[in-house]
Amino acid sequence: MDRFRMIFQYFQSNSESVMNGICGLLALASVKMYTSFDFSCPCLPQYNMAYGLGIMFVSPIILFLCGLILNRQSLVMLEEWRRPPGCRKKDLAVIRYLCSSIMQRAMVAPVVWIVVTLLDGKCLICAFSGSVDPEKFVGFANVSTEQVQQLLAKVPCKDDELMRNNTSRRAVSRYLRCWSQALGWSILLILIIAAFLARWLRPCFNQATLLQVRHWSNYIDIEQKIFEETCCEHSRLFAHKCILHFFESMQQEIKLHSFSLPGEGEGAEGEEDLLRGITDQDQVNKLLKTWYSEKPPLDVS
Repeated sequence: MDRFRMIFQYFQSNSESVMNGICGLLALASVKMYTSFDFSCPCLPQYNMAYGLGIMFVSPIILFLCGLILNRQSLVMLEEWRRPPGCRKKDLAVIRYLCSSIMQRAMVAPVVWIVVTLLDGKCLICAFSGSVDPEKFVGFANVSTEQVQQLLAKVPCKDDELMRNNTSRRAVSRYLRCWSQALGWSILLILIIAAFLARWLRPCFNQATLLQVRHWSNYIDIEQKIFEETCCEHSRLFAHKCILHFFESMQQEIKLHSFSLPGEGEGAEGEEDLLRGITDQDQVNKLLKTWYSEKPPLDVS
């Protein structure tokens, strides 16, 4: 359990390479999930579209939320956005940069899922087989409107007895698959062009401002991490002193069992320096509330 916790904390670090690796793993997981998923269209006029579009868009929403959860900067950005100004002003450019970075990474896996489903074509065939114009296909010429809808709804089910050897079913399926693949390749091309332009046009703007925003966004992330580490150390020492105070009459037995006690000199002074005279829960709560509402200005002169 401790090893799993260490791995989880490592993946929640502020390293951009680690976050990019997580995005890549989510993208690969989305492809693996889709290839191993048993897609079975209901082949019913009232359910086909809901099922096809649900598979195409509900799963990306889940992957998007997973990307937000795994990104450490999500919580950092929300805390910075909700924090009252206090003694330190809030930089909206930093918050926008954090939000943009979070959204870009979280959107990788959902976009991969949608592109893969469009290139495969099954979801689009299931969702829109009933919306095809039957006059474009010969096999539906002398059939009533209700029967046409039933037959079009069964286009995704190639093993159905009515549509097994139906040439019109194949024609409709090829027609929708072509549109699906064309849409998938178009989306992929648009994304690649947008990424290319963003990558090469960004240096044309104010590069100094971008460096400043990146620096302070990293600072906020690191500051939050150091604050959590300091809180853990502070809590450990405070709990240590509370326990020693409660078991004041048992210090000799505790020493015999090798319980680490502060020495008379440097160790005790170190604890007093970190605790800063804090003796009860209300003082700790007041200290944390002050840090949240009145963070010190970024001036160490």
